[in-house]
Amino acid sequence: MFDTAPIRRDVHERSVAFKTADGAELVGRLYRPAGRAFAAVVLNSATGVPQGFYAHFARWLAAERGMACLTYDYRGLGRSTFGPLRRHKADMIDWGTSDQVAARRAMRREVPDTQLWVIGHSLGAMLLPNQPEMENVARVIGIASGMVHHSDHPWPYRAKALAFWFGIGPLATAICGYLPGKRLGFGEDLPAGVYWQWRKWCTSRAFYADDLGTRLPAPDWTAPAPVRLIAFADDDLVPSGCVARLADVYGPATRFDLLAPADFGLTAVGHLSAFSRRNRAIWPALLDG
Repeated sequence: MFDTAPIRRDVHERSVAFKTADGAELVGRLYRPAGRAFAAVVLNSATGVPQGFYAHFARWLAAERGMACLTYDYRGLGRSTFGPLRRHKADMIDWGTSDQVAARRAMRREVPDTQLWVIGHSLGAMLLPNQPEMENVARVIGIASGMVHHSDHPWPYRAKALAFWFGIGPLATAICGYLPGKRLGFGEDLPAGVYWQWRKWCTSRAFYADDLGTRLPAPDWTAPAPVRLIAFADDDLVPSGCVARLADVYGPATRFDLLAPADFGLTAVGHLSAFSRRNRAIWPALLDG
């Protein structure tokens, strides 16, 4: 059991830059309480979600829970984009392994004297079992993170997913040399390699199996950190069954919780909005449940 009793403190913020093992430069933001941090949290974002989306949650962690928090952008996204996006060669393995490992190393340098937590949103917890250097992580919380096939989506959301994978998504990416997500109404622009690999995984029943043993190590969760995976009852993008599928990868000790927005007086949470300030009523349950 972790002591995360609310404590109010001032929050100190500053930008940080760090590099991955293969030389990619990433830009993040570090949020720290005024005193000694109870924990150092690396917040791995969802696919195509810039770090600024998590700013209110990160400030809450620092101000109300006394936790330092590092948010950051994966290579080719947000503040970690340098030059034309079509020139970025990043894919999901780069984001979900190399960039996330680099963020943990950076956080250890910045806040070396406390326990290290990982909070992963969607992609942010999906590939942790495939990564090295997890043995010093004290706790893992995966939020709306799962292994999805396009047939898992309920209708009518499935129609949007089919267009994204088999219609306008691949066509626009082939023409532009990157996914023009903003113009298409599918979120942020993404490097082409990220889109194509994401598409490959989400349109295969085997998910990432074809990439295992090459650039992607096979999952082998041996870290001592307790793992909690959280699904939301109204998440059409990563339904609860997909989160349970990922829980099987982590192993039988994984705790899996399904949360209903109504239980927190909320009308909707879905896939993205757990970190929205309007849904802050659910934040304590993400840590303390």
